[in-house]
Amino acid sequence: MIVGSGDYRYRQVDGWAKGRTLGIASGVAADSRDRVYVLDREPSHEVVVFDRDGQFLSCWGGDLFVLPHDIWVDSEDRLYIADCGDHTVRICSGDGEILDTLGTLNQPGAEGVPFNQPTRAVRAPSGDLYVSDGYGNQHIHHFSAAGELLHTWGGRGEGPGQFTLAHNVFATPDGRLMVADRESNNRMQLFDAEGKFLEQWPGRPGPCGLFIDGDGTVFIAEGGGVTIMNSAGQLLTQWVVTGGPNNRPHGAHGIWVDRHGDIYVGEVGTGDLLHKFARV
Repeated sequence: MIVGSGDYRYRQVDGWAKGRTLGIASGVAADSRDRVYVLDREPSHEVVVFDRDGQFLSCWGGDLFVLPHDIWVDSEDRLYIADCGDHTVRICSGDGEILDTLGTLNQPGAEGVPFNQPTRAVRAPSGDLYVSDGYGNQHIHHFSAAGELLHTWGGRGEGPGQFTLAHNVFATPDGRLMVADRESNNRMQLFDAEGKFLEQWPGRPGPCGLFIDGDGTVFIAEGGGVTIMNSAGQLLTQWVVTGGPNNRPHGAHGIWVDRHGDIYVGEVGTGDLLHKFARV
C-alpha cells in the first residue's frame, strides 16, 4: 500500500518486525548503522533492536527501565532515553552500557526542577541538551553539552511558552526548538535556543511523536497517523496509520526517519504496533 503524496510517498512494509513480538512501542529511533531501536514500554520495559530489514538482533534494559517513554539517537550513536517511570534521562550505548544518568532515580522533581516524568531528551546542533519534562512538570530544561542546567521555561497553561503536556521536543537544523504541546493545547510551539517563544502551529490533533530532518521537514505522529509539514508549518502530506490487531489506528506515538528517508512509527495500543514506511 502506498501512502502520502507529492515528494513524500511511502510503501507500507507489512510485517516488518520479525522474531520478536512487541507490546506498546512508545518510541523508535535508528542509528548510523541502520540499527533500529524500539522502546517496548509495556509489558517488558526493554529496548528491542532490529536491523533495517526488521530482523530481531537483541534486547536489553529489562532490569533497568520502569516506564521508558521516548528515545533519541545522536551522531555518535548514543541513545537518550527518557523514563517517565523513574524520573531520569539515561544516555546509553547501542549495546546498553549506561554512559550517564540525569535526574535523581525514583525522586520526582519539584515544580520547575528536573525531572518529573520526562518525555524526551535531544541534543541541538550546538551540543546543548533539551528535555521535555512533560507529564508531571510541564517544563523544558536546557542543559549545556557538559550537563549543566542552564535554563528552564514553561509551566502549565494555555499562553505562549506554556504547556498542557510537553510531550516531545526536537531541535531544528538552525538550532531552534520545537515542542509538541499535546492536549488540550493541541499545538506545536517553536522557541529559540534560549527558550524565547517564536510562534505556534495550532490545531494539531494530540501531537505525540516528533522528528525534524536535516532540511527542516517536520514529521509528527499525531491522532491516528503521520503528518509531514515544511519548516513554515505548511502541510505537505498526511495519512492514517493502520495495521496490527483489527487493522485499525491505535494512536501513533513515536516516529523516526532513518538516513534513507524511511519512516518508523510506534503506536500505543495492544500488540505488535510498529510500522515501517519505505520512501518511494
